[in-house]
Amino acid sequence: MRTGPDTPADGAEIQLSVVAPAHNEEENVDRLIEEIEAALGPLDVAYEFVLVDDGSTDTTRAKALAHQPNRPWVRCVSMTQTPAGRGNGQSAAFHAGFRAARGALIAVLDADLQNDPGDIPKMLVLLEETGADFVQGDRSAVRKQGDSTIRLFGSWVGRTFRRFLLGDTITDTGCSLRVMKREIALQLPLEFKGMHRFIPVTARHLGYTVVEMPVNHRHRHAGQPKYGMGITKRALPGLVDLFAVRYMRNRRRPVTCQEHTHA
Repeated sequence: MRTGPDTPADGAEIQLSVVAPAHNEEENVDRLIEEIEAALGPLDVAYEFVLVDDGSTDTTRAKALAHQPNRPWVRCVSMTQTPAGRGNGQSAAFHAGFRAARGALIAVLDADLQNDPGDIPKMLVLLEETGADFVQGDRSAVRKQGDSTIRLFGSWVGRTFRRFLLGDTITDTGCSLRVMKREIALQLPLEFKGMHRFIPVTARHLGYTVVEMPVNHRHRHAGQPKYGMGITKRALPGLVDLFAVRYMRNRRRPVTCQEHTHA
């Protein structure tokens, strides 16, 4: 069994959970786990990796489970497969993963290797240095070098609408690479489809401090995108979801309280 700072003794507390949703990512799982180990292994932190198998029809789950004998920090939770053989979506997968996670901090990344686990240690440092509650990745500097004009324009339109309707100033809200306190993750209404697009701004609406950090962005290593691209699958539903989030924000009320006793 692997031992070291990343493997807590029995009863020890997990400090960091890395959560990644995966739908038919069998070609990327092995490398993803190896990269997480390379990034976090040298740190003095007890961590775990939670792969959320979102209704995969390939060997994604089996690939993850094969690592457990030598890497006991690897965990796999599975979601119910839809009748059409599709996943339940990123929002639902994040919801499941956050509730399975045991760490005081949760790091999030996609399973397609486009996010770089090597950025997580730098995010942890920034979180501590700034005293923030949430560090959001920003791929914009790297993506501008490879994205088409149409995609860049679409991103600009999306940011403009979010800023106007939600006051959202996050540069790259679509970047899944982020680190947050677990208490934030558990308050996000991710049981609603499309809410994963609004995780950083929702954290701010809840009163938490969110800072941004430039991160690496890589081309997909293998496989195909699973969670929708283009105007009909992403842009228009995203606009509808934006109005829904604005509605929820305007109706959110404080829920904190304190107990009083007779003097």
